[in-house]
Amino acid sequence: MKAHELRDKYIEFFVSKDHTQISGASLIPENDPTVLFTTAGMHPLVPYILGQEHPAGTRLVDYQKCIRTGDIDAVGDPHHLTFFEMLGNWSLGDYFKDEAIHYSYEFLTKWLDIDPEKLSVTVFAGDDAVPRDDESAAVWRSLGIPDERIYFLPRKDNWWGPAGEAGPCGPDTEMFIDTGRDSCGPDCRPGCSCGKYFEIWNDVFMGYRKTLEGDYVPLERKCVDTGMGIERTIAVLQGKKSVYETEVFSQTIAEIENLCTVVYGDDEDKDVSVRIIADHVRTSVFILGDQRGVKPSNVGQGYILRRLIRRAVRHGRKLGIEGKFLSALAVGVIGMYKGAYPELEANRDFIITELGLEEEKFSTTLQKGEHEFEKMLPNLMKGKSREINGRIAFKLYDTYGFPIELTEELAAEHGFTVDKKGFDAAFEKHQEISRAGAEQQFKGGLADHSELTTALHTATHLLHQALRTVLGDHVGQKGSNITVERLRFDFTHDAPMTKEELQRVEDMVNDVIKRDLPVSFETMTVEEAKAQGAIAFFESKYGEQVKVYSVGDFSKEVCGGPHVERTGTMGHFRIKKEQSSSAGVRRIKAVLEK
Repeated sequence: MKAHELRDKYIEFFVSKDHTQISGASLIPENDPTVLFTTAGMHPLVPYILGQEHPAGTRLVDYQKCIRTGDIDAVGDPHHLTFFEMLGNWSLGDYFKDEAIHYSYEFLTKWLDIDPEKLSVTVFAGDDAVPRDDESAAVWRSLGIPDERIYFLPRKDNWWGPAGEAGPCGPDTEMFIDTGRDSCGPDCRPGCSCGKYFEIWNDVFMGYRKTLEGDYVPLERKCVDTGMGIERTIAVLQGKKSVYETEVFSQTIAEIENLCTVVYGDDEDKDVSVRIIADHVRTSVFILGDQRGVKPSNVGQGYILRRLIRRAVRHGRKLGIEGKFLSALAVGVIGMYKGAYPELEANRDFIITELGLEEEKFSTTLQKGEHEFEKMLPNLMKGKSREINGRIAFKLYDTYGFPIELTEELAAEHGFTVDKKGFDAAFEKHQEISRAGAEQQFKGGLADHSELTTALHTATHLLHQALRTVLGDHVGQKGSNITVERLRFDFTHDAPMTKEELQRVEDMVNDVIKRDLPVSFETMTVEEAKAQGAIAFFESKYGEQVKVYSVGDFSKEVCGGPHVERTGTMGHFRIKKEQSSSAGVRRIKAVLEK
């Protein structure tokens, strides 16, 4: 079964079970400062899992593009990916464990023709806080899964959430296929790293709410969140050992082979470079081609994009590829995915142009790094040691983007080695700081419905409309980021705003706040919303139901919320800064003052 067939079958199956198909969200989360990218299918649905009513109902299904950046340096092995597609279905206070498990079993065994004898499952073993999930185990037994293939595992294996310090969470049940490989020993079980068991699906049962005090309180409105990764699933269905052996990557790998003398599968060291290029170009295409696509830069999503592109270029250089090559590979990726993700075709020119520009910039970066190395060389030659300090090598990497492998190459040319352990130690310290920052960031976000963030979210609507009134209808939202301290709003506009324009916008927003206008919403299709003049800068499936929020007679915009009930509660709006974000995009930072 091919990827597009699995995608279509999954949607067809759950639609037949009274689920409504919804559009997948942007890769770049709106109003969520906690993560750089959408990391899972459930990520955009957190507000609805928390209790908001979804305009499409209580049974939902979709396919979602996702990026996880924590393992970028692990990409290159046969398994890790930065971009992946997640299939998901949800019950928002509708069905729970019994129906969810029945649906999973039916889809796997009837629609995907997986032999039930090859299925093993895991369930939550329970602990002092939450009892064992005997209910899920009983459902699996009723479907014919014997006790010897039902594994009770601890919290680290079979529990999800909460996303922050408190919130919805619960046990999960995971499904594994026995690949037929030999067991690694008597303790081998699903979840073991030996590869005998392959995880294919995960059903999360959010039946609890963790309090700030650490208690687990049963939820009245229980939800189900399930996830199946397309790439991993088709690999096992096709009997492949690696996702890189499937059609998702085979075309790109063939094109890489044509660009150099490498034959994939002949040399593992070169295979690593081929896989890195194949993964990173695919991810870069999806970031650039997203409906909220960003350019390479030194911050946020743009930094990750730059890192992916430059890592791909470096490994192309290792394979002996000369000249620019990413744009040619990108064309193939766009062709493969444009049916499911039409935004890639719509943004084709932007994707191709930006990849080419970044390759050129990296060439300049390499020259600068080589120049910095040459400047260091005289002092290095004076010393007795013929080993370059790891901290110096890391500075070249961190400050100039100069790859450690190239530092080692240049060092060898002059009779030096590089303190790789010292470099690794400096690199690990850098990663620990980054991880700590990411963990700190993860508090709040889509799950944060505090009074202040809710008011700031409404303020972005008022700001958006005020900008369009003052500057013109060409103004469109390009990004939004809200923390408890401030809002950040990116919008299309070619020139810096004048002091007079900024004052007019600020006064207009404050006038709406002073008028204490009601904030209300209606549910309708995107087409109906646009017909009513609502601002909607994204494309959903034809006929899909969305929420349209109106602020009195001032603004009307498609949005998922949350919002204040009346503007009079928001406080005083003040613009703190207006600056360039990127070419043709301006950025405003603003606060609400009580």
